[in-house]
Amino acid sequence: MTPALRGDAPALRAALLEWYDRQGRTLPWRVRPEDRARGVAPDPYAVWLSEIMLQQTTVPHAAPYWARFLQLWPRIEDLADAPREDVMREWAGLGYYARARNLHACAQMVASQLGGRFPSDLDGLRALPGIGEYTANAIRAAAFDLPASVVDGNVERVITRLFAMEAPLSSAKPAIRKEASRLADPDRPGDYAQAIMDLGATVCTPKNPSCGTCPWARACAARAQGDPLRYPVKPVRKPKPVRHGLAFVILRGGAGRREVYVRPRPDKGLLGGMLETPGSEWLEDVGALPSRDAAAPAALNWRKASGVSHVFTHFALELTVYAARAPKGWRGPDAHGRWVPAEPLSASGLPSVMKKAVRAALG
Repeated sequence: MTPALRGDAPALRAALLEWYDRQGRTLPWRVRPEDRARGVAPDPYAVWLSEIMLQQTTVPHAAPYWARFLQLWPRIEDLADAPREDVMREWAGLGYYARARNLHACAQMVASQLGGRFPSDLDGLRALPGIGEYTANAIRAAAFDLPASVVDGNVERVITRLFAMEAPLSSAKPAIRKEASRLADPDRPGDYAQAIMDLGATVCTPKNPSCGTCPWARACAARAQGDPLRYPVKPVRKPKPVRHGLAFVILRGGAGRREVYVRPRPDKGLLGGMLETPGSEWLEDVGALPSRDAAAPAALNWRKASGVSHVFTHFALELTVYAARAPKGWRGPDAHGRWVPAEPLSASGLPSVMKKAVRAALG
């Protein structure tokens, strides 16, 4: 294969699929080519669950959650019937918590309105909660082995390097989608979609691409230039704004069995529907924060604990943490407040930033 054959879609497909048949990743939700050839079909429920979890999450981090969800709710009807609070608790630690709310809503819609069966067409998939353009294409290809244009960050990196696309990634996306659609294999769409994602995840990696083992190396324009790390071209990033807030961690119980007082956050917005320790708003102007006593949920014997730093997608957060012990019989100020385990903290169902605050309070 030579640079002149960069436009030869059949040759590129053949090279990639030959590589995938030998080197593709074995993932628990994936049906390998040799198994597919024997008639083994993917489980659309398992594929959908993996695709939702893999949004903004790496495979090693998502895989244990995927296995846990299938253990608890082996059928989509089981997930649909589960209390949303249980789903949110099991999701804690995966982040981007709107995904969990949409996951539960989607399960309920598929179970109640579609007889427990996912649609295979793009319009039907996109009509479900939490399924956008990419996820619909990924499910269509991986679960149903139907033609689809699957473009994630791995595919964007592979395509921009293959063609040495000089436009910044944000403006190059239409060209990337066009080339991705042109290259997609019509005969093995499911395997091809997973093959090109595997290529980006394991060979054409962001920082240390293994060009010597790449099936597209001889066609790759970025490799010919000697500078694959230049692609995709990214715009200069602005520093994330920093917000500040106060967190109040109220504990009860003895060492090894302590509990922490929490309340649910509003359904809409960041961490919607998740549990939190009481606290202030998160503001960019630290001078606008209320005083400890003005923001505290109760007049307790507060002590200042270690501060907490956390990074969200669009901003960084600095929390000042205060801790106190609840007096005997103290019930809390919130109608929906309750106690959850602080030891072990993994059983609390708290999102990561709140776990950090509790750890700081525990000392």
